[in-house]
Amino acid sequence: MYLNKVLLYGNLTRDPELKALPSGSQVANFGMATNRTFKDKNGQKQETTEFHNVVAFGRTAEVIAQYCKKGRPLYIEGRLQTRAWDDKETGKKNYRTEIIVDTFQFGADGGKGGAASGSGYSAGSSSEQPAPSDEGEIKYPDEEINPEDIPF
Repeated sequence: MYLNKVLLYGNLTRDPELKALPSGSQVANFGMATNRTFKDKNGQKQETTEFHNVVAFGRTAEVIAQYCKKGRPLYIEGRLQTRAWDDKETGKKNYRTEIIVDTFQFGADGGKGGAASGSGYSAGSSSEQPAPSDEGEIKYPDEEINPEDIPF
């Protein structure tokens, strides 16, 4: 079995650009930036930034375009896809690797307002689904649970 899966958490580098396909379906194009910190050979802390081209379709594209703006953090799950085309002027073959969004979740908003932080959306569902809140810690019951009381 083969696997083509991408998980990204980063900031939008530009506002999503929403367009309609000839079929009437919506498509949103936007960029994301992720960073990585590491220590080099001399033990100095270094940081590199990667820029990603991202594409979303359908209702996912509409929601991202409506609620996300440049600088907003976003978590996406998707797949890699590379397009190729010939440049008519130079005759050169061009390639563009993009991440096609399957599902996403809004990142922490930092109190800026807008869409609810932590809510997620799947391309296969018709409504937003709340994600677990990371506010505070998990509350466990005070009483002990007897394994014999569990019905399964």
